[in-house]
Amino acid sequence: MIIPQFCNWVENTRMAAAIRTSTWLFPTIESIHVLAITMVVGSAAMFDFRLLGIASRDRTVTEVHREILPWTWASFAIAVVAGFLMFSSDAMKYYQDGPFRWKMITLLLVGLNAAIFEFGPFRRVSLWDNEKKTPLSARLAGGISLVLWVFVVGFGRWIGFTKM
Repeated sequence: MIIPQFCNWVENTRMAAAIRTSTWLFPTIESIHVLAITMVVGSAAMFDFRLLGIASRDRTVTEVHREILPWTWASFAIAVVAGFLMFSSDAMKYYQDGPFRWKMITLLLVGLNAAIFEFGPFRRVSLWDNEKKTPLSARLAGGISLVLWVFVVGFGRWIGFTKM
């Protein structure tokens, strides 16, 4: 199988060895990862709350989307890089860890939910952009997003208790 071979290769790189053997590298990278995830979840939640009609009801959906999305993507990129660096330090153990796998699956579901929203309800946003109450499909996307992000954070936290 290709995934175990990739994990074995990545954890045997110099970078992974440096992270694994350093007393300060892993905790520093982990702190960056946690801060970036906080920004991702916080910015995503701000948009989701607008979709649900809980917050920013005086602003259009496209305005909130335009202002928040760059922060979400930049933070997500940082979180992915930091997460990959942590993963590389012990890739085979992470790969075999249940909560790690669940976190990855849940992240895929977050992406799928976002893609369905972007290519579905959001394509017709001009019809409901100024409405305080968004269509059911947009509210569902926002609610599902919030729930999935809670699971991503929960599984991520759980990894620290099961990996070693």
